[in-house]
Amino acid sequence: MFPETRLRRFRLNENIRSMVRESRVHAEQLIYPIFVVEGEEQINPIASMPGINQFSLDHLLEEVERAVSVGIKSIILFGIPAQKDAVGTEAYNDEGIVQKAIRLVRGAYPELVIIADCCLCEYTSHGHCGIVTEKGDVLNDPTLSLLAKTAVSQARAGADIIAPSDMMDGRVGMIRAALDQEGFTNVAVMAYSAKYASAFYGPFRDAAGSAPQFGDRKTYQMDPGCSVRQAMHETELDVAEGADYIIVKPALAYMDIMSKTREAFYQPVVAYNVSGEYAMVKAAAQNGWIDEKKVVMEIMTGFVRAGADLILTYHAIDVAKWLAE
Repeated sequence: MFPETRLRRFRLNENIRSMVRESRVHAEQLIYPIFVVEGEEQINPIASMPGINQFSLDHLLEEVERAVSVGIKSIILFGIPAQKDAVGTEAYNDEGIVQKAIRLVRGAYPELVIIADCCLCEYTSHGHCGIVTEKGDVLNDPTLSLLAKTAVSQARAGADIIAPSDMMDGRVGMIRAALDQEGFTNVAVMAYSAKYASAFYGPFRDAAGSAPQFGDRKTYQMDPGCSVRQAMHETELDVAEGADYIIVKPALAYMDIMSKTREAFYQPVVAYNVSGEYAMVKAAAQNGWIDEKKVVMEIMTGFVRAGADLILTYHAIDVAKWLAE
C-alpha cells in the first residue's frame, strides 16, 4: 500500500478533517477597525470599502455592539477630525475625536479591549505622519514628542493598547517612556514594526482622509523589496524599545515576514489585513467571481498558519458570524 493512502485517511470527511486541523481561526483573535468622525447623525459609507462606514459618536456604539454581539473582543479606533493643521494638533487633544470615542466606548463596554491608532497623518493638513519642512522633508526626531503626547492622551482617555503606525525611528521607546512616566505602565504598545510603503492602502486613505498632499511615505515606511533581514532588524529595534505586540502590514503579500517574525520573537504577531486586500475580495465577490465566505476564511486561516496570533481585519464581523454558524 502506498504511504500516501494514510494521508487520504485524514481527509475522508469534515469531522475527520476538523479533528486534525492545526490552523484554526477564533473570534477572540479578531480586531475590528472603526472610523470615527466629528459631527452628528453621520454614517458615511466608504465607496472603496463596501460595508465599511465612518461613524459619528452618536452612532458609534451601534457599530461597537455589532462587533461585540458576535464575540469580537477588541477594536481599533481611527479618527477623522473636523480640523487639521501642520502639526496634527487634534491627535493629542484630550477632547479630540479618538479620545472622545475611547471614553464613550469604555463607559459602555468596560471589558472590551480598545486599541488606539497613534499617528499624525489623519490630523495633519499635509497628510504625512510627521512634521515636515518647507522643502517637504519629514522630520523624525521632532515628531516623536508629538506621538508621545498623542499616546498619553489616548491612554488618559482609557485605551488599553496604543498602536503607533507612523514608522518614525525611536517612537516606541519614546511612547513607552512617556506612558510609564504618566503612570500608564499597564497600557501596552502594539507596534507597526514591519510596515511597508504599499500600494494596498488606497481605500484606507479614502476612509481616513489621510492621503499625502505631496510626495509619498517611502522615506519612512519599508520598501516592499527590502530583505527579510531588514524587517527583522526593524522589529528587533521596536521590541528592544518596549513593543508588546508586533504588527506586519500588509498581510497577504508579506506572509513570509509574518512567519519569520513568529519564529524570531516571543511577542504576539498581528496580521493587518489592510483595506486594499479587503476591497479586492469585496469587488470580486460582488461580481460573482469568487465565494466571499470561502475565500475570506481561507485567507484568515493562511494568516494563522503563517504565524499570526491576532488578525486586524475589516472582515472581522463577517468572520465571527461565519465561525458561529
